[in-house]
Amino acid sequence: MSKTSEESIRCSFCSREKKEVNILIAGITGHICDSCIIQAHLIVKEEGGIKSKNEIENTLKLLTPKEIVENLGLHVIGQDEAKKVLSVAVYNHYKRLTQKNKTNDNIEIEKSNIIMIGETGTGKTLLAKTIANLLKVPFCIADATVLTEAGYVGEDVESILSRLLQAADYNVEAAERGIVFIDEIDKVARKSDNPSITRDVSGEGVQQAMLKLLEGTIVNVPPQGGRKHPEQKMIQIDTKNILFICGGAFDGISKIIERRVKSQSIGFNTLSDANFNDEKILSNVNQLDVKKYGLIPELIGRFPVLTYLHPLSEETLLSILTEPKNALTKQYVKLFEMDEINLIIKKEVLDFIVQKAILLNLGARGLRSICEAILTDSMFNAPDQKIKELVIDLSYAEKQFSKSKISKLKVA
Repeated sequence: MSKTSEESIRCSFCSREKKEVNILIAGITGHICDSCIIQAHLIVKEEGGIKSKNEIENTLKLLTPKEIVENLGLHVIGQDEAKKVLSVAVYNHYKRLTQKNKTNDNIEIEKSNIIMIGETGTGKTLLAKTIANLLKVPFCIADATVLTEAGYVGEDVESILSRLLQAADYNVEAAERGIVFIDEIDKVARKSDNPSITRDVSGEGVQQAMLKLLEGTIVNVPPQGGRKHPEQKMIQIDTKNILFICGGAFDGISKIIERRVKSQSIGFNTLSDANFNDEKILSNVNQLDVKKYGLIPELIGRFPVLTYLHPLSEETLLSILTEPKNALTKQYVKLFEMDEINLIIKKEVLDFIVQKAILLNLGARGLRSICEAILTDSMFNAPDQKIKELVIDLSYAEKQFSKSKISKLKVA
């Protein structure tokens, strides 16, 4: 670029030339000078768009562990052990943030990152999401299956923070106190218990890339996600105060736990096969089992809190259908109520839905799919039929379910 063309560059806001300002920052289609940046910052701050660290800490809704569990109980049925462990870890994490500037000693409390083990549909994502809503902090969900080492096809580990930044409306201070839920963490397990001698770009490589992120470091994050490139503007985020919660089904880990527990029990302490149902096996899970499954020790060390979720019983699934604030049956009743139709679902239909969810091994998520299969025709026809009441009985439910695609699924 010639000297003449450089001098002709102006601020797109105040039209001052480059030589008249201290700094002129180039954008995609324009420029902005340092004076306009300061003025814009003051305007946004006055309108309440920017919060200071102290303001964010004051707005943080810190609840005690018991209060967290009580609130979780309104949305999540069962899983008492997981609720207790999560509530203590989250309480200690955010207590650490709110008290950090109020103490004069040099004791620094470490983060309480959490890993949850449980079958699909047992409530891992719902627990993390509900806690974030309770505390009024930014929350995002990331899928570990799409992550690869930097430079390979897939998403970089830093793309996780792009989602958190978007959830915080690009408020960096708020994002740095958010919660990230990384789902399917078991899918990045290395292929064997031995260290890799070749590239494992979507397994052990991802675990290695996550280490600094989990422990706490300053990361350059592309605001809109996607790949990094030299011309792209980056936003710096410090991850030392971000709480990471990981979840995974860890399919097959019960066999690892069973072998370990049985090898440790001898004589009168020998456990019979009858005591080894899925629920009791998972209650014995520890970090050694997760390591044998394929997570590297360095990663496990950054998750000091380990908890498990029970497989859902018939009784629990039935409660999920009817009891929580956002229970499925309440949602459907509300939907029909909007059309001035009183929906009644008989008890035997609820039992039928639960039995099919267990048979197909779909967990709590499967309840919604089965309900949709049964009620879709009614939701299509009822608004035009001008009826005041709709009763769903067992014969109708069986007929509708048999016509649906979900009924053709093979039992796992």
